[in-house]
Amino acid sequence: MEVDNLYVPDTSVIVDGRITKLVKKSGDGFKIIVPEAVVSELEYQANKGRESGFSGLEELANLRSLSEKGRIELEFVGKRPDPSRLKDIDDIIRNAAMDASATLVTSDRVQAKVAEAKGIAVKYLKPKRVHRKLRILNYFDENTMSVHLKEKVRPMAKIGTPGETRLVRLGDKPLDKARLQKIVLEIIEFARSDADSFIEIERRGATVVQTQQMRICIARPPFSDGYEITAVRPVKYVPLKDYNLSERLIKRLRERAEGVFIAGPPGSGKSTFSQALAEFYRGMDKIVKTMESPRDLVVADEITQYSPLEGSMEKTADLLLLVRPDYTIYDEVRKTKDFQIFADMRLSGVGMVGVVHATRAIDAVQRLIKRVELGMIPQIVDTVIYIHEGWVKKVYKLELTVKVPSGMTEADLARPVIEVRDFESDKPVYEIYTFGDETVVMEVSEVDLARPSAASRLAAEKIKERLTRLLPKAKIDVVVGDGRATIFVEDRFIARIIGRGGKRVEKLERELGIKLDVEPFDGAAAGAKSEVRKPVQLDLKIEESPRYIHLVFDRKDLGKTVNINVDGEFLFMATVGRKSEIKTGKHSEIGERILDALEAGEEITAEIA
Repeated sequence: MEVDNLYVPDTSVIVDGRITKLVKKSGDGFKIIVPEAVVSELEYQANKGRESGFSGLEELANLRSLSEKGRIELEFVGKRPDPSRLKDIDDIIRNAAMDASATLVTSDRVQAKVAEAKGIAVKYLKPKRVHRKLRILNYFDENTMSVHLKEKVRPMAKIGTPGETRLVRLGDKPLDKARLQKIVLEIIEFARSDADSFIEIERRGATVVQTQQMRICIARPPFSDGYEITAVRPVKYVPLKDYNLSERLIKRLRERAEGVFIAGPPGSGKSTFSQALAEFYRGMDKIVKTMESPRDLVVADEITQYSPLEGSMEKTADLLLLVRPDYTIYDEVRKTKDFQIFADMRLSGVGMVGVVHATRAIDAVQRLIKRVELGMIPQIVDTVIYIHEGWVKKVYKLELTVKVPSGMTEADLARPVIEVRDFESDKPVYEIYTFGDETVVMEVSEVDLARPSAASRLAAEKIKERLTRLLPKAKIDVVVGDGRATIFVEDRFIARIIGRGGKRVEKLERELGIKLDVEPFDGAAAGAKSEVRKPVQLDLKIEESPRYIHLVFDRKDLGKTVNINVDGEFLFMATVGRKSEIKTGKHSEIGERILDALEAGEEITAEIA
């Protein structure tokens, strides 16, 4: 075949299929020289599960087909570079074009300019623009919140608004893999060519695209069991005034609240409310920025949206501290590093609004515990706004004070306490403080004189736990009341608890923050304990994973604070988490005790604290 055009394509035009289209449009007489470095780069991208790698390899297959039909000559040149040299791929491709006296074909403007500067013939194809309507938009109407497409499954959509949604099926025919692949390729091409769209995340088997006002998550094997596309868009913008907030809360947001958590379960409308709050602050002539991954909040052009800088939100925060915005919306605060970044920015003087997944309002605060110093929490978060079904359901304010925790009475027990108060009524709802070496989140309720308070029960359990370690064979009872605790024990163990000169009992008092009396066990304790309510036992199932022990409860027990006992002896207290379970590491002290109990056939029970 006579060759009129000798071309060396780079990866940019291979990936978007421009070479085969150029050949089909211009006729025969082409020789295409493909450097092995291009093949290596496409293979690397495909092995990473990136759509660009797959589409590039498909284009090479198309070129091979044209060659077999005699339409073009196809030659692969050079050696496959070492993976460490893939960063030099543009230079390798330019050199291949120069050595073959061929024309370099690229849609990369920088590549074209460098080639021209080196005297290499260049055919620059402007980046491909997709002008037609994206096919996935055909599944949307004005009331559609999200569209869910998966191979072998009928297309589905969520219709409505946060809190009022229904899942509907769109058509009777399941989607096949080929159709989904076409939709995916179209989305990727659109993201690369549209000025208001971009690829936010690209990982092995997963891609996240932000296209105008729609976030599209693409999953494929090996990450998922088949091709899947989830496209989400906001149905409507809701201004803050439409939330019917009290004047008191509006005033706090305007004048005082500078560390805000917007909490709620997934799909509750947290992002919609955070957008409204961002616009509220912008309307006050404040400089507002956002930190998002991916960037999917819909805000005015005056509000700059930042993603992780070089893959790190910490670097984004460093830049924002130089910019010094009045308020930053952090969507979303999830991992330990996110909470630490949020805290660092807030303590640096930036007004912060964090979007936090939480099944209860108090859970958002609890997620800060052990991630930051306890006493700093009210300086980091002073207001928690809980969203459910699109509306503000609860608002808490946080304050640090020094007081005797509720349920204790002796002045010597005073300590720093974080009070979590209902914002509108100003009534205390929770107290957070340290007890011994443990942080306690205690619900504040009306005092029930018929039984000890939750704080008293916790104090009794902690004292008994500590003494059982000291005297594993001793029979011990503890009764707490009027801010003091009485330890009942057999005569022969009294001296060991008190210690020489009373030093051991004084040390226990300092550690636990409660006055202790020690008396011989003569049945008096049993009479005192008769007033205590009978514990409510909960159904408990124990499961193991490679690293953790999972204490699994019924769904109705979600959020309850429970005591875990081994053969009737208190082991620890915890709150049932989002998956209706309590998880502890196998190699922790508690985890090892549970494993020993299982092996010994001891009874492990749970009861409401």
